[in-house]
Amino acid sequence: MRVLAFAAALGFASAAAAESPPRHANYWVFFGPYTANGKSQGIYRASFDSKTGAITEPELAAEVGSPSFLHIAPDGKSLYAVGESSGKDGGGVFSWKLDPATGKLSDQVSKTSGGGGPCHISTDAKNEFAVVANYGGGSTAVFKLNADGSLGDRTAFVQHEGKSVNKQRQGEPHAHCGFFDGTGTLACVCDLGLDKVLLHKLDRKTGKLEANDPAFIKLPDGSGPRHIHIAPDDSVAFVNGELDMTVNVVKFDAKGGKFEVVQSLSTLPKDAKRDGASTAETRIHPNGKFVYVSNRGHNTIAAFEYDKESMKLKALGHIEGDIKTPRNFNITPDGQWMLIASQDGGKVGVYKIDDKTGLAKETEHSAKIDGCVCVKFLAKP
Repeated sequence: MRVLAFAAALGFASAAAAESPPRHANYWVFFGPYTANGKSQGIYRASFDSKTGAITEPELAAEVGSPSFLHIAPDGKSLYAVGESSGKDGGGVFSWKLDPATGKLSDQVSKTSGGGGPCHISTDAKNEFAVVANYGGGSTAVFKLNADGSLGDRTAFVQHEGKSVNKQRQGEPHAHCGFFDGTGTLACVCDLGLDKVLLHKLDRKTGKLEANDPAFIKLPDGSGPRHIHIAPDDSVAFVNGELDMTVNVVKFDAKGGKFEVVQSLSTLPKDAKRDGASTAETRIHPNGKFVYVSNRGHNTIAAFEYDKESMKLKALGHIEGDIKTPRNFNITPDGQWMLIASQDGGKVGVYKIDDKTGLAKETEHSAKIDGCVCVKFLAKP
């Protein structure tokens, strides 16, 4: 269940998955952009042909302000988004019914996140709860989901506390992303301001959160953990350090309560300039063999090979092309293609992945969309 859920909604799965997505499938692609400059109006939808790499012109699927992160339910029948804004009771959190046959979004439900600047949302594998990270507010919120997948009440809110060593960026908490582990009882929330991945234990009966034991995974000082991706078997997690341009390998043993950073690697070449550079997103290839991290400023995607026995990464090189500020990117569930969103380039480029080297080459295909910062796939029925 967990493998299939992540394959549909997030774009990666276990190499040992018994039911792998078919090659040459067709997908819906949903895009989340910033809308402040008025060039984009909300969530966009396009059709993607995995046989050729062709993508249709994006069309507006739902009008909403700055849907900077999207998530698709494991059954493909709901789509969730955060609106990266601040109000009296936090920023916006939204859900829609999603028709997998047409890609149509309907029946919008709107909630508030409790904290300023919500920037990430995801659900557990059973699609019963959603976890939201509030960057500006430095907090975590949990929502109960209704039987039809729509957003229900906010059941938990945790205000993070503390700071770390970078006086400019880490003077206060800044939650940046949250995912549930495979059991759906552990919410893992990266806090850039604290250099920690906070571990919140979820009571699935009440929807309340309490601190886990241990209460956090400590990342290197000044790293600024931004996004975490947990392998489908819960054995390892990869966390990108936004501030120090690293990818961190975390030995992940939720059942035993043991978490350890076993490796930290730079995502930049040795001679690369670090001024103005920062990492944004981490992805695991569906085959479990490759890991990728986006480098803003350097305008590349760093590629790594993962060895399960040693639990270590090996740098493979960088994916390059017409890329300007690659905040978010994603991989088709069949593992053949990578779509890279250029936040400052007005486009989403289509890249063909070499399944032997793990690197990818730019194709002639792309989609025009201004300020795009999130890409999600859903296989068509």
